[in-house]
Amino acid sequence: MRAEDVALYLQNNPQFFEAYAEMLSEVTIPHPYGGRTVSLSERQMLTLREKNKELEKKLHELLEFAKENAALQHKVHQFTLALFGARDLMSLQDTVARNLREIFDVPHVVLHVWKGLPPSAEVLAFADQQAQPVCAHHAVHDTAAWFGEAASHLRSFAYLPLRNGEQSIGLLVLASEDAQRFYPEMGTLFLQRLAETVSSALQPLL
Repeated sequence: MRAEDVALYLQNNPQFFEAYAEMLSEVTIPHPYGGRTVSLSERQMLTLREKNKELEKKLHELLEFAKENAALQHKVHQFTLALFGARDLMSLQDTVARNLREIFDVPHVVLHVWKGLPPSAEVLAFADQQAQPVCAHHAVHDTAAWFGEAASHLRSFAYLPLRNGEQSIGLLVLASEDAQRFYPEMGTLFLQRLAETVSSALQPLL
């Protein structure tokens, strides 16, 4: 008889456990972590403990994720409030760069607005084509020069197209010497929220 047949029989005949309760109490099976044997009830307890440990681990991970998410949302709120103090384009550019450094610890920030300072045709085409932020390990087109002397030390970039409807109005670029700060596979939902916030703050000033 195959083990599968025994398992199927027990599933279909739960009364077996009641009829042979005393026998089941005498059954011993190998301990999962040693050479000795344990009773069936002890083995069940071990299984339950393992499941509880797994559940506790998952719960801990969820709680940590919730804490991180709450902290991030608070930072976004702080950043959004800071933008309300900008009264002109120059002060907004300064506010964005300063608060991204102070609140989010982004070491290098450039906010390039097309009004009065149009970018190269390649950069404009790049910004127009992106539906969401783009992260890369290399600067796009001629944007490395926007960071001045720090450009040669930068190893990761996040490009946040700024829009008014379907039209791009600028590009917010975050950069770091750390190659893992921004990378192509990372999620961009948070960066998209930043782009939308800055875009909204820009529109009354253009």
